[in-house]
Amino acid sequence: MLHSLMNHLLNPVAYMVPVLLPVALLTLFARKLLGLMQLRMGPSVVGPYGLLLPIADGVNLLIKEPVRPSTSSRFLFLATSILAVTLAMTLWAPMRIPYPVIGPNLWVLLILGMSSLAVYSILGSRCASNSKYALIGALRAVAQKISYEVSLGLILVSVIIFSGGYTLQSFSTAQESISLLAPAWPLGAMCYISTLAETNRARLDLTDGESELVSGFIVEYGGGPLAMFLLAVYASIPLLKTLSAVLYSGESLMHHFPELTTNSLMSKAALLSIVFLWVRASYPRFRLDLLKHLVWKNILPFTVALVLRHVGLPMASAGLPPQF
Repeated sequence: MLHSLMNHLLNPVAYMVPVLLPVALLTLFARKLLGLMQLRMGPSVVGPYGLLLPIADGVNLLIKEPVRPSTSSRFLFLATSILAVTLAMTLWAPMRIPYPVIGPNLWVLLILGMSSLAVYSILGSRCASNSKYALIGALRAVAQKISYEVSLGLILVSVIIFSGGYTLQSFSTAQESISLLAPAWPLGAMCYISTLAETNRARLDLTDGESELVSGFIVEYGGGPLAMFLLAVYASIPLLKTLSAVLYSGESLMHHFPELTTNSLMSKAALLSIVFLWVRASYPRFRLDLLKHLVWKNILPFTVALVLRHVGLPMASAGLPPQF
């Protein structure tokens, strides 16, 4: 009885620790890299070389008293932050950390479904805050997220048509001779931009521009609830970079192909994360109208044309009439 109870208590911990560790390292590495690129000191005080700073930041947020506005909803104010971090953790379920919780064959469909549900946490935080600044930030965040989810979904459809299936094994089998990044490099570039906008990271973080909306839809949050929102964002970044490495680099997860080492996949995901931070240090923030112009008048039409082309070419080569 005691052994079964301990297993029920330790299993969630064993699942969450491998997710929280890369999140902590990502926050530390982001500060180190940005400090190096901007010719200033990075974290160097808390612990040796600042290695304990992510732990100090987490403890600092969690021990703060969560101040809640008097006009806000008591239940929604906490429920939306829990929903955000729950969705972010669920996306890691097919990964072997240390074991997959669900079948990895549904990973791509899971990402599309769960990422669309994140909109409800944004809208819920706006309703819970009952603030006009949170309202404006939530409207901008939802508009940006839905816009780039459409293009990201079509990009994934194109990759699925390329590989002939939606499982991770089919992606690796299709890229045994050549990586999909070579014949489909425009899709790779648009996928990278879409993931950058999907996570609301600089320089596409128009929902929390410092000169406009302060913190966007989480402007009223602090302490533990704010830490949950930040954890949800930083947990999705390495996941999306790992997905991009799987889709375009010819690699899959270790439990599908044991001959492939995880170090190679992790190195490619880390390289994509470095470029993720490089964009923040190198480019100015987009205007909101230019960001929407980019997705609706450039990325989306081009992606639709590529999907129609990838569907029509096999039918034309087989002598079948196109059936769209």
